[in-house]
Amino acid sequence: MIHSRRSVLALGTAVLIFPATARAAVREIGWEDLIPPGVPYSEIIGEGDLDEVNDTWNPIFDENATKLNETLDGTLIRMPGFVIPLELNAEGVTEFMLVPYVGACLHMPPPPANQLVVVTTETPWPDDALWDPVWVTGTLRMELQSTELAQTGYALRATDMEKYIW
Repeated sequence: MIHSRRSVLALGTAVLIFPATARAAVREIGWEDLIPPGVPYSEIIGEGDLDEVNDTWNPIFDENATKLNETLDGTLIRMPGFVIPLELNAEGVTEFMLVPYVGACLHMPPPPANQLVVVTTETPWPDDALWDPVWVTGTLRMELQSTELAQTGYALRATDMEKYIW
């Protein structure tokens, strides 16, 4: 089969352009984007209970804590965060909570559900990089669920992960 020079050039151009087009379709978001428009963060956390025995403060969230940004459901996104492992094997972390700041859920009360994302990945994130901030790319879903550490509002199946460079 003989191809014309024009068809070979068109195919070559398509191959070069497609990855750039695919990357352009990914929406980069920040943590504030997970809160629905019109819901101020300051109104999510209400009063709290002081546990004097364990020296901790347990926040009492109002109904705004579980309000999710419906416009993001099903969107291919890329967002930064920190890894709190939920499933760890010899190769690394395959399921984790993506949190907005280091130590969230471990050393302090958890953020509200609309500030937590449960991430699953086929390619494990190395356990020697657990304290490094990461970029996670995948399709975001609204999914309220409870883990051992906190109630979460979103789920994401990671298609790509990389170290976040400041």
